[in-house]
Order: sequence, then structure tokens, then C-alpha cells
Amino acid sequence: MPLLKIQSNQSVEPAAAEQLISAASKLVADQLGKPERYVMVALEPPIPMSFAGSTDPLAYLELKSIGLPQDKTPALSTALCDLVQEQLGIDPERVYIEFADAPRAMWGWNNSTF
Repeated sequence: MPLLKIQSNQSVEPAAAEQLISAASKLVADQLGKPERYVMVALEPPIPMSFAGSTDPLAYLELKSIGLPQDKTPALSTALCDLVQEQLGIDPERVYIEFADAPRAMWGWNNSTF
């Protein structure tokens, strides 16, 4: 159910990318209390991006999940920013995160919807 997309203007070596998506998957599952077997993480290739008029290292994350509670977004923001800083060296001030709660009927899986 949860999907975390990570976009950045920084290149990530394959081994580091695998470590990042593995850590992100566990983090999202733990923070949302959902089985990790439903968590999907996508690390997109580096793309040209700017933030505050600068192309210094930055990241944009999207976290979408069924039943994403608003009261968990502050803790999720902290945890995800910490992860991006630890794994990619990007300052949290250069990270935007979009949170979205997906209606069950609008999320398909295994020939059906949730």
C-alpha cells in the first residue's frame, strides 16, 4: 500500500541505492505500522532540479498510503529527512515531502483494489 518515491539531483552508486531503498522500506513500514511486504520504494535516476534558485543537493519525496494519518506526518517528515541526510548527504532544509492519503478504491493490487 505505501509508496515512497525519491527524486534527487544527486547520483547514487548502485550499492548505496540498494541500501537506501532497503532502509526506506523498513522505515516506512515501521512508521506506518504496515507490513513491509506491501511497501514499495522507487528511487528515480538523478534529474536536473533546483530549489531556492540553487542546484545544490536536494530531494523531493512523495509518500502515498491508504489511511495515511495526518498526525503521523511530522514524525514521518523527520524520519525521512534524517534518512535522506544520512544516506545522500542532503540537508533537510533542501528536502520537500508530499504526503497523500489514497482512498482504498483508488489503489489497485493483485487484480483488485484494497
